[in-house]
Amino acid sequence: MLSVTNLRKTYGSGGQAVEAIRDLTLTVDKGEFVCIVGPSGAGKTTMLKCLCGLLKPSSGTVTLDGAPVTGPPKEIASVFQDYSRSLMPWFTVQRNVGLPLRNRYRSAADRAERVATALDAVGLSGFGDRYPWQLSGGMQQRVAIARGLAYAPEILLLDEPFASVDAQTRADLEDLILRVRDDTGVTMLLVTHDIDEAVYLADRVVVMSARPSVVLETVPVDLPRPRDQVTTKRLPRFAELRAHVLTLIRRTALDGAAPTPDQHSTIGARR
Repeated sequence: MLSVTNLRKTYGSGGQAVEAIRDLTLTVDKGEFVCIVGPSGAGKTTMLKCLCGLLKPSSGTVTLDGAPVTGPPKEIASVFQDYSRSLMPWFTVQRNVGLPLRNRYRSAADRAERVATALDAVGLSGFGDRYPWQLSGGMQQRVAIARGLAYAPEILLLDEPFASVDAQTRADLEDLILRVRDDTGVTMLLVTHDIDEAVYLADRVVVMSARPSVVLETVPVDLPRPRDQVTTKRLPRFAELRAHVLTLIRRTALDGAAPTPDQHSTIGARR
């Protein structure tokens, strides 16, 4: 569904050039949940901006259903890390969620119905008339997720969406995202620094190297679904996958980009 081939991104030119991404190749299948992890500064946010057409790659291609992505496609919605900067504080929750819908749905009744359905999906029915500053951090991030869902995208990109909330709220939002994915079938690509989160959520974990980034390894996650914060994380297999991903990230953080990118992990097959 989404294909990235030999993506490269350099900021600046000449002696001041900074190579953020050297060579990224990956695919995301329809209905799949893929998580991207890597050391800080690996270019994960840069990659997401290239995928959703907000940033032009220096070279390489991004295609959605076979068509090149040259600008923001209507099939993709994004949820950003900092909800306080992505929500309009002078808009109510309803207006924030409905903000991207005016250019896609002409009928006001259709827009209102989609907003109500999205708020219900994230557990915020009855909060439509509130303002973001009247809500907790976790509730504000639910508003941001609802806005992405109301748009009815084929792919939802999430850039560290739970980084600004406490641990318990983070766990609740992780389960919310899994429930939404099961209910809607939307394809999800999530960037995170949290290895436990990546293994818990994903069908596959793509591990990026230190800058300039390559794909070190793609790790299939064969944990049973539905997943549970306690039961799943007690599984020996969860610990094995987590340790493998952590080892890759620590190694690249110390040594830099690996010489052989884009390996398919053998840990994905049960021994």
